[in-house]
Amino acid sequence: MTIRLLDTLTGSTRPLEPLEPGHVRVYSCGPTVYGPAHIGNFRSFLFADLLVRYLRYRGLRVTWAMNITDIDDKIIKGAAAAGVSTEELATTYADRFLADARTLGMTTPDVLPRATAHIPEIVSLIETLLERGHAYRTDDGSVFFRIASWPSYGRLARLDPEQLRVGERVEADDYGKDDVRDFALWKAPKPGEPSWDTAIGPGRPGWHIECSAMSMRHLGSSFDIHTGGVDLVFPHHEDEIAQSEAATGRPFVRTWLHCAHLQMSGEKMARRTGNIALVSQVLERGISPRALRYGLIAAHYRTGLSYTDDSLSAATAAVDRIDALLLALETYGEDRPDDPSLDALLADSRSRFEEALDDDLNVSPALAALFDAVRDLNRRIDSRSLSTADAGRAAAFIRDLDRVLGVTAKPEEELPDELAGLLDARVAARAARDWAESDRLRAVLAERGIVVEDSRDGQRWRREPSRT
Repeated sequence: MTIRLLDTLTGSTRPLEPLEPGHVRVYSCGPTVYGPAHIGNFRSFLFADLLVRYLRYRGLRVTWAMNITDIDDKIIKGAAAAGVSTEELATTYADRFLADARTLGMTTPDVLPRATAHIPEIVSLIETLLERGHAYRTDDGSVFFRIASWPSYGRLARLDPEQLRVGERVEADDYGKDDVRDFALWKAPKPGEPSWDTAIGPGRPGWHIECSAMSMRHLGSSFDIHTGGVDLVFPHHEDEIAQSEAATGRPFVRTWLHCAHLQMSGEKMARRTGNIALVSQVLERGISPRALRYGLIAAHYRTGLSYTDDSLSAATAAVDRIDALLLALETYGEDRPDDPSLDALLADSRSRFEEALDDDLNVSPALAALFDAVRDLNRRIDSRSLSTADAGRAAAFIRDLDRVLGVTAKPEEELPDELAGLLDARVAARAARDWAESDRLRAVLAERGIVVEDSRDGQRWRREPSRT
């Protein structure tokens, strides 16, 4: 097994060699909870989920931390506009994020640190930077990182360190810093803003220092993988590297992975332009959570992805194909010898699936390998060349690969007695050749979210896709 990942910092694809053999530590930049996360945000979060799932599928131990930024300028502004506290606003949208993540089948990270719970770690890190001459205080009590003290600044984004900073969350003249390039580590208190009394004075943390403090608190001063959207390369991740390595004297992250933007209407999905779609809005259109998840992970993470009606239709069709195969396999029955060529099919499909994902998580050919197997298995079902045991092994194979993808429905749970009774009544109606009653019961079940199909192996049922 050799998993190879393309590191943004070096621009090279290298084998994954964890700092601790067999244990991969991963940090993902999570949401800033001033509003609901949109599906463009979730493309980045689900890419990290796919990575973690695959590492675990490959037998590696993974510790995954994803932060929740619950204090920053946007949260303060949003709370003031809504007439609530920053804590109330942040809690509302953090809960919304976690609910949407569960809906989309995202693995819950091992650690979900919040910035406001890590003020001591943030202050300690800033104290170290002050002691080492990489930070300075301003007259109002703010603390800034001194870019001129870190000659390698700009390596991640491949920028000339002399160039002006862009995209910062605080305008250059908001605080009295020495150099327009310098960034805030600690912000002096302002009327109406949250503030903490600390060893470095009252105030609140800057955005960038939060992630350094949280990641190092939970993963160590050096760790294996840091993920995020490509828009975070500069300034956020550039600043993380500078302040972290300046404080510890050690390499901060072994491998940086950055996810390309999700586009809608030909433009990057972004809240500031209003060009967004929320998870709830997509689901209200009748798209299933599993189809939305599939659509967000089905292209290589470094490839731009467009959100369109056609992409949603394709994702829905793909998930339906997997569902239909699993339903057919799990209700299949044929008393015959095992198919001698099935093992070779499954082994080859698994090998192609793993080979693709070993190559920088290249999910597109991995999915191609899966759907080649789906097509072949459907042919074997139609020709009745599988034994009952074969069908069971094939279904287990599909579900095993889905430990990585997370797009199949869970095995059907036991239905309430009323619905189970309707299914039994329909079986009886078909046995009595009462086709009208059979059709009526199918319609009643459909109204209640149960799709019924008839096959050579008998009646099959599943939850309506838009409800799973």
